[in-house]
Amino acid sequence: METAPKPSKDVPPKKNRLKAKRKKPRRYWDEETLTAAGASPGLPRNKKRNRELRPQRPKNTNIAKKSRVSRKPQLPKKPREGRNLEPQRSVSGAQDPFPGPAPVPVEAARKFRRIDKSKKLPHSKSKTRSRLEVAEAEEEEISIKAARSELLLAEEPGFLEGEDGEDTAKICQADIVEAVDIASAAKHFDLNLRQFGPYRLNYSPTGRHLAFGGHRGHVAALDWVTKRLMCEINVMEAVRDIRFLHSEALLAVAQNRWLHIYDNQGIELHCIRRCDRVTRLEFLPFHFLLATASETGFLTYLDVSVGKIVAALNARAGRLDVMTKNPYNAVIHLGHSNGTVSLWSPAMKEPLAKILCHRGGVRAVAVDSTGTYMATSGLDHQLKIFDLRGMFQPLSARTLPQGAGHLAFSQRGLLAAGMGDVVNIWAGQGKASPPSLEQPYLTHRLSGHVHGLQFCPFEDVLGVGHSGGITSMLVPGAAEPNFDGLESNPYRSQKQRQEWEVKALLEKVPAELICLDPRALAEVDVISLEQEKKERIERLGYDPEAKAPFQPKPKQKGRSSTASLVKRKRKVMDKEHRDKVRQSLEQQPQKQEKAKLPRARPSALDRFVR
Repeated sequence: METAPKPSKDVPPKKNRLKAKRKKPRRYWDEETLTAAGASPGLPRNKKRNRELRPQRPKNTNIAKKSRVSRKPQLPKKPREGRNLEPQRSVSGAQDPFPGPAPVPVEAARKFRRIDKSKKLPHSKSKTRSRLEVAEAEEEEISIKAARSELLLAEEPGFLEGEDGEDTAKICQADIVEAVDIASAAKHFDLNLRQFGPYRLNYSPTGRHLAFGGHRGHVAALDWVTKRLMCEINVMEAVRDIRFLHSEALLAVAQNRWLHIYDNQGIELHCIRRCDRVTRLEFLPFHFLLATASETGFLTYLDVSVGKIVAALNARAGRLDVMTKNPYNAVIHLGHSNGTVSLWSPAMKEPLAKILCHRGGVRAVAVDSTGTYMATSGLDHQLKIFDLRGMFQPLSARTLPQGAGHLAFSQRGLLAAGMGDVVNIWAGQGKASPPSLEQPYLTHRLSGHVHGLQFCPFEDVLGVGHSGGITSMLVPGAAEPNFDGLESNPYRSQKQRQEWEVKALLEKVPAELICLDPRALAEVDVISLEQEKKERIERLGYDPEAKAPFQPKPKQKGRSSTASLVKRKRKVMDKEHRDKVRQSLEQQPQKQEKAKLPRARPSALDRFVR
């Protein structure tokens, strides 16, 4: 039999082992004695006591430890200003010869800048000034990031270039189709629809879908890239115009009597009887407004997000059948039979401006994507380009053999004009320059008279609706090659389209903010502000924003006597008086210089000079 080993003399018994581990609790007077004797004080009493009473874990046991990772996000510590940061080294130990972010050219950053730093807010408070400085710093950083990411826009605009001395207007569509790739050649097609013509057409904001309506009631919508038909109906009524709304899911059709809204399956959703005898349609995407021009001379704004009519304006110029929008400021341009073009906003009952363009009636109006130039054509066979930035002066003019009945601008500034069964296209030096009317860029003859023109967004394609159907022309260099995937994505799915609609509704711009110069909304109207301040002072009898008189605060006992308070008040008053005297002394030399200037001979009209 095996016997249990006897414990040695040095090992204490099992029961007395706990007693040997337990130490005598230390009292506060013992700690003071040790500290006075020169011993190290060690850990604080509470921490040391907790450590002594804490049960000890065996070293060899595998127990899962609690995670010490904080739930709060760990922010990177900012390096101190005084610390010299050494350049980062790679794995091989070599230093980066160009540390930090890549420099951005000033001209590239200026292109994306939206805040004009030269204009300062007069008499701005410190809090307002600090907010403006923060906004300017954020805008500067955003412009630098946008300029740096411009390198990722790899697509370049196309162009059409002939041989030495060759005129590009003599190059026909068949030659262009043979020269381009297969995918681009498939974008040129003709739809023979003589039975229901003539046709009006419209592209969706993304440029992927095409809707067209015939004068004899034929309405259809399709994905023109894949040629997949979405819907096709016959409304059994004359169709005067057709427009996509904020997406390709909704379609507005101006029929002979009323305005109808359809979905992409051809199902009628609404019949708006307050918009009757509509001749032209325009949609403002950022305001969700559908503008309609009618035979009765009324310009109506319909808010499609809530289904209410925002404004119904009487143009007092007879039948309205010439209308277009300015994509830059959402102002509607109407052409009239007396040769004028009027500019309208739903916030005003009168036109914002009137421009005398032609000696006869206006037949067509178009505005480029930057809102800088306007093209008009009239019964006098004149085609004119106007500058909308200043006094609306004509920049160039050209007499055409036949007056242009339809005009359209592309995203890069090309101008297309439909004259009978011929389409002429003029090009300029770039996107921000007006088109040159001396020599046409392209010319194409159709099988019927033109009744509608529009360039496809983000595609070098011009859609033409005529009496014989629909024609898709290839126009190299017409469209913007790079699109914003968050704003207009031609390849978005249904879920992405729904999310974009929610975001666009949240960012909807009120109709009251439509004006000629949108930049004026970010400026302070100093004249109106001062006028309101004067009216408020007259109404209240005092200035609520005036500086309150100095009132000394009471100090400690014995230091707030009446004499000391009066003395402090007088000290502040004297300081203000000295400041006023100093300012007046500084302004005296300027007044003396003005007085020394030689005056002209006195006249009887001097009394009218302010």
